[in-house]
Amino acid sequence: MIGLKDVVYCRLGTRDLAGAEWFAVNILGLEVAERRKGAIYFKSDARAHTLCYVEGGREQEATAFEIATSADLQNAGAVLENLGHAVHYGTPAECDARHVREFIRFDDPSGNHIEFVVRPETTAQRYHGSRDAGITGFSHVGLCSTDPARDELFWTDVCKARVSDRIGDAPLMRFGTIHHSVALFPFHQPGIQHVNHQVASTDDIQRSLAHLRRNQVTVTFGPGRHPTSSAQFLYFAGPDGMTFEYSTGVCEIHDEPLWRDRQFHFAPKGFCQWGSAPNIAAFKD
Repeated sequence: MIGLKDVVYCRLGTRDLAGAEWFAVNILGLEVAERRKGAIYFKSDARAHTLCYVEGGREQEATAFEIATSADLQNAGAVLENLGHAVHYGTPAECDARHVREFIRFDDPSGNHIEFVVRPETTAQRYHGSRDAGITGFSHVGLCSTDPARDELFWTDVCKARVSDRIGDAPLMRFGTIHHSVALFPFHQPGIQHVNHQVASTDDIQRSLAHLRRNQVTVTFGPGRHPTSSAQFLYFAGPDGMTFEYSTGVCEIHDEPLWRDRQFHFAPKGFCQWGSAPNIAAFKD
């Protein structure tokens, strides 16, 4: 078994690095942390970075999760190899490019690129967004799954995730107390389905809605409230077909022994208790 602490960052490929930077700064409201050849790093909280745009296509996509120690990382690599996953051990240069001490890279059963990292860097500087989006930090990621039941077993049996709730066959899973850090959504190919940032309040959701509309950004879902996590949300389209989400008020699960995952219908009422309907096709092309 592999114990994970939390989701750490996403790496996204783009054919237009300048355009992706403009969106991340002016629309999403992130702070540029660093520029390197072919890559731009963005802060959303005290961590060195939580999002990195890299020149290239979707083959550059990766989602990273923190693991406690080097010994745990070596054990994770052995477990994954025994299960038939090809594991790449990061070189010093690759670790430096991710601001981590060590990492391994592999594909989950659907083919999503996953990285387990040790000691991701935190800075002594607070996040200062380029606009007042109210962002408090990177929170969770949605992954596409070609077989949610199979992939749920991988994340729960191998990686110790716990299912908080399900929407249809889509599990929302946690590693700590936050309702979910990773969710799996049925799709015909792998990829990152959406990237979530938490904001401080309902006012931040509404201000961003107006900002998105002024800048003619496509709102794909919301505003609304998830009946699963209780979070208020707003989804919108980003560069290269990626979907981003703001949310606020996500619930925490502190009474672990008594929590029982719930089943919600894979329909608008399962996603939003206010009646807003998602454009499922717009989430991933």
